[in-house]
Formats: sequence, structure tokens, C-alpha cells
Amino acid sequence: MMEPVMVLSRISFLSGRSRCRIALALALLLAVVGGTLLAGRLQAEDAPADGDAIGSGTLLLSGKGVAESLPAVRLGTDMDVTVSGPIARVRVTQAFRNTSDRWMEATYLYPLPEDGAVDSLKMVVGDRVIVGHIKRRAEAREIYEKARERGQKAGLVEAERPNMFRNSVANVGPGETVLIQIEYQAPVRQVSGEFALRLPLVVGPRYVPAQATAENPARSETAVAKDIDEVTAPLAAPALGKGLNPVSITVHLAPGFVPANLISPYHRIAVSDDGAQARTIRLADGAVPADRDFELRWRSASADPTLSLFRQALDGKDYVMASIVPPARLPQGKAPPREMVFVIDNSGSMGGQSMDAAKESLLHALDTLRPEDRFNVIRFDDTMTQLFEQSVPATPEQIATARRFTEGLEANGGTEMLPALKAALVDATPDDVKGVRQVIFLTDGDLSNEKDMMAEIAAHGGRSRVFMVGIGSAPNTFLMRRMAEAGRGTYTNIGDGSEVNAKMNALLDRLKAPVARDLTVTVDGAPLDFTPRRLPDLYAGEPLVLLGQGQNLSGRLTVSGMIGDKPWSQTVDLSAAVDSPAVARLWANRRVAEIEAARAAGETEDDQADGQIAELGLAYSLVTSQTSLVAVDETPTRPAGARLTREELPLLLPAGWDFDTLFNGAAAHATPPAAGAEAGEAEAVTLPRTATGYMALVEKGGLALLLGVALLLAGARRKVRV
Repeated sequence: MMEPVMVLSRISFLSGRSRCRIALALALLLAVVGGTLLAGRLQAEDAPADGDAIGSGTLLLSGKGVAESLPAVRLGTDMDVTVSGPIARVRVTQAFRNTSDRWMEATYLYPLPEDGAVDSLKMVVGDRVIVGHIKRRAEAREIYEKARERGQKAGLVEAERPNMFRNSVANVGPGETVLIQIEYQAPVRQVSGEFALRLPLVVGPRYVPAQATAENPARSETAVAKDIDEVTAPLAAPALGKGLNPVSITVHLAPGFVPANLISPYHRIAVSDDGAQARTIRLADGAVPADRDFELRWRSASADPTLSLFRQALDGKDYVMASIVPPARLPQGKAPPREMVFVIDNSGSMGGQSMDAAKESLLHALDTLRPEDRFNVIRFDDTMTQLFEQSVPATPEQIATARRFTEGLEANGGTEMLPALKAALVDATPDDVKGVRQVIFLTDGDLSNEKDMMAEIAAHGGRSRVFMVGIGSAPNTFLMRRMAEAGRGTYTNIGDGSEVNAKMNALLDRLKAPVARDLTVTVDGAPLDFTPRRLPDLYAGEPLVLLGQGQNLSGRLTVSGMIGDKPWSQTVDLSAAVDSPAVARLWANRRVAEIEAARAAGETEDDQADGQIAELGLAYSLVTSQTSLVAVDETPTRPAGARLTREELPLLLPAGWDFDTLFNGAAAHATPPAAGAEAGEAEAVTLPRTATGYMALVEKGGLALLLGVALLLAGARRKVRV
């Protein structure tokens, strides 16, 4: 049931005057209608049944807000992962269990790796398994909605972002459990001989910037509303959270060599041998709350592998995946002077451990500056401060000023990153002056307008290199990696404070080493269509991962470039590639990412990009922005006339986030009004000033209410004068 407390919570983070006006207007409106209209819209169990009409069974306005009671549909997740060489195949099984006496529709916002290729959907109902099919997004949604209206069980998987998917299941009967199983594959990461598998488990609350501004004139109110619908979900209050959304994980690790130094920095694990070169890894604590990402790291027990080569033949075409690692270092002299611009996020979502880790990381980086370097510090929330007008020499006095500035930062406000990015990319150095310019972001990246960031880098990146340091237990890796790719930099994640020194030292060491640049790829056999087409710069220990498609895999592949001022090349024989069933879809998924990047940079029109992405999604059975997976049980199960109740399942707050900072202290202590309480007696709950983009909708709704009140008052004045 939706209580009035949740309605008032929508306005409590506005200014005092605006809050009073909107609250007054809302109170007047509720008084006029006696609360019946609101109850009719939001309390499904009290509304008259009318066939297949769908009401909201959640206690949240439009399915968004802070969940103060347990949902009717409970969710449990199991992840079974098989790592074969450099590729992970992941099967995610989600059990939707209806604990109520109503017929339910449930939706859940679910994170996946931004480079994961989702290609399979199965829905299990009792002893029946219904296989999903890939369709264009609008068609899949239409099929799902028709099945829902007919009382058929249906499942739908849609991509809201490359790393954020929405799973929906319709017509779950009272006491019934429906399983939704999706599968995806993703490349394993490798840096400096260490391999890593990261499984996102929770979506951090995303800040949705307000409507068009001077800094972002293209952002319309329609885009804001669309973002709110796509990337926001209910959050469970801490008192409820630990019992929600448990997840169990099993990893079958077969990397192709004897693995060693297996660690999981954020979860306790149990490791068992499964042969000479294979291991099975499980969570030592069994099922755990889905409140932080899972990461598994390993190395080779012998020499670090420097090359992996895999191939797949599919529908008359050959696909290849090559991972080539340049030498970690070449002999070098003293590193040249650098200009380093540090950008630190101090918005409300960074409250708690994230803010501490970000500040410690920045302080550590400041200590590594040399007298010949120049630097600046920019901090942002929904405002921005640039410490110096432009970059200054790294003198002891200037560094001390920057340290005091950093130590005084506190988390508060919204995540308006675009103005900070624009300021960081301003390069006052003349074009004919050569040198290294590095922009380092420290942020959780939890915002919705990722495309604006990539577009800004593409338009004004210049000679700057952009490095992203993802702070916290569940950063927005899609934003982080795409900004780093667009800015020809790298991405590093610092999951908690204990990793600051090791991770920042490793990053800063890579930034001092010569970069592999001006890379080219040639094949002396049959031509191959490679992705990425625009080859990145490579930093010490980073591999170049190439995915290619062609009619015939033959000949030799050569990667050439410059490391520092020395030429470098490496050649591999394509006939040595090992068979793998995953290469074709990884190639297609990478191509989709390139098309999206070209769209963000203004190099491709929207219609053209949509068409190309849809073709790839349909041809390779992938969930994309233009294609979805849908499964329908042909047998109706919901009785005719039985009402269907919709519920959006709440997410846990990522571990380390401070609930009181995010929600300004009030939401954690809020209690629903007593039964029978009038709307005007409800206690307001303070919702966040960050990571939730409700401002635009609140203001529009408030203005509409104010207009109605103004008209009523004007009418009253006219009557008095008469």
C-alpha cells in the first residue's frame, strides 16, 4: 500500500519555500478529494476489479522511492560461472516467489558487466521450460504486454544501459515461484599478469540531471523523464535490506594454466581443486546480500601468459579473438613533466566509506607530484569548485593548499559531473607545446547521462588522457570504461579503503611508464574486420584485445606501434587459434559498443545507429538497446477477472554507502502513519539530494498543483469582490 508519507517524501529535498508551497498545494488537493483518488491509483487491493487492469501493489509512488516494508514478491539469485581461458560464461537464475494472495507482476533492475553479451532467456514454471526469443525491443514489449493481459506467464529482459538490465515476469500466482534464467558471456580482464572476473550484483542509485541547462542545452524534459523510468528503482531501508535479494555464486575456473594466488577482495571464498588446471570457487558464507560486486582474481603459477588466440566458425564466417600484451617496460630515462588534473566527486552518493577512499586516493596522488609537474584539483557535486584558475607548479606550498582543500571535503548534493569534465578538459597549453596531460576522475559514476560525458570527451578531449578511478563497492563501470576509452586512458576500481595505496600506486606507476601508442594492425592473409577500429593507447601491463570477423582465418597478424620513442611490433600465426564457442557474440557485442560510441560522438545519426544495432542484436541473438528477449507460456494461468498487481522489487544500498548522508538522515528513521491517519498528519520522509533524479518531475507536479490552487484562490477572490 502506498502511504501518504511516501508522497510527501517527494518534496522534502526542495528549498524551504518551494517545499511549503508544494506541500500546501498537495494538502489542499488531498483535502478536496478526500484521499480517494490517490488511494484509487496507488492501492491496488482497494480498487474495484476490472478484468485485466493492472494496479500498483508496491508502497512506492510510481514504483520508486524508499521501501519501508517487505515486497510481496521475494527474489533470490544464483550465479553459476564457467571461465574458459579469457572468457566467462555466466548463468544467472532468479527465483521470483509470490508470498501474497494476489496475482503479481514483478520487475527488477539488474546489473551486468558492461561488456557482457546477453544471449539466452529461459522461464521455468513448474516442470515446464519456456525458451525466450530475441525480438526488436518494441515488438518484445508488445508480446510481453499482450501475454500479461491474457493471463499468460511471461518473462522479458530489456537493456536500460549496457550494464543495467530490467527483468520482468508477469502473472506469478499466489504462493507460486517462477524462475527466470539468463545467460551471458564476457571477457576476463588482464592487467600486469593478473586476471580478474567481476560480477556486478547491485545497481547504485543513479543521479538523473535536471532538464536542459546552459551546460547541457540538449537535455530535454522528455529525456529526464525517460532516464528516471529506466535507471531508478526502489531502495530498501537498512532495517529491511539484509534479508532481501540473497545471491549465491559458484565459479568453475579453467584458465588454461595452473591458477595461483586466488583471492576475492570483497567476499570470503572456499576454493577446491577440480583437476590440475581447474578450480571450483564458492562463497564461504553461502548466500550473501547483493550489496556489493563480486570479484575474483588469479595469476598463473608459472610465467605470465602474454598471448591468447581463439577462433570460432559460425554461419560461414570466421571469428578470432587475440589478446596481445606489449612489454611491461622498456629502458627509459626520467619521465617527462606532466600536467595532472584531479577531479573528485563529493556528491551525496559518495557519503561514508566512498568519500574517505576518494580523499585518501587524492592525497596519495598529490604526494607523488614532482617539482617539474603542474596540477589542479576540481571538486563537484551539484556545484563545482576549481581550486586554481588554471594548473599551477607542484610546489610544496601549492600541494599543501590542495591537501587542505581535499581534507575539508564532505559528501553532499547531486552528481553533476558534466561541468567538472568541461573544466578539466580546458587545456591552456599552446598547441605547439608537447607534453603529457592527464585527467584523473575519482567517483562512483552513479549518474544517468553517460552519453553526455562521452560526447564531451570526443568533442574536446584534445591531447588530454582521461583516467577513471571507480570508488566504492558498486561503481558504474559502463561510465568508467567508456570515458577511459574515449579519453585514451584506463580504468581502476578501488572497492574499499584498504586498497587505496596498492591500487593508486599501480595506477600512478602505469602513468609514469611509456605508453604504447600509434598502434596499427595488419594481416598478411585474408582480410579481417577488427574491433576496436580505433586502437587505444596501452599502458604498462595492459593487453590489446582484438576481435575480428572474416571469410577465412589465415595468415599472420601483426600489431605495431611506438613505446616511448622506440618502435615495437608483435606477430602471431592465426592458424594457432584455439576453438571457442564465444568469439562471434563477443565480436558483435563489441561492435554494438562502437556504434554507441560513434553515436555519442555525433559521428552517426540516431536512426542509422538504431538500425545497425538492431541488425546485430537479431543476427547474433543479443540483448541490446534495440532488441530484447521475451518468453511466453502459451497456457493462460490467471483466472479471468482476477486482478494483476505490479511490484518493482527494491534494491539494496551498495555496501559502504551512507544511508543518512544519501537520504539526509530522515528516511532511515521514518515510520508509516498509524492506520486511519489523515494525509495531512503524515510525517515527511527526506529523499536524497543525489543519485535520484526526481527533481524535474517534482517541480512539474508541484507547479501543476500550485496552478490549480492559484486558480481556486483567484476564483474565490472574484466571488468576494462580487
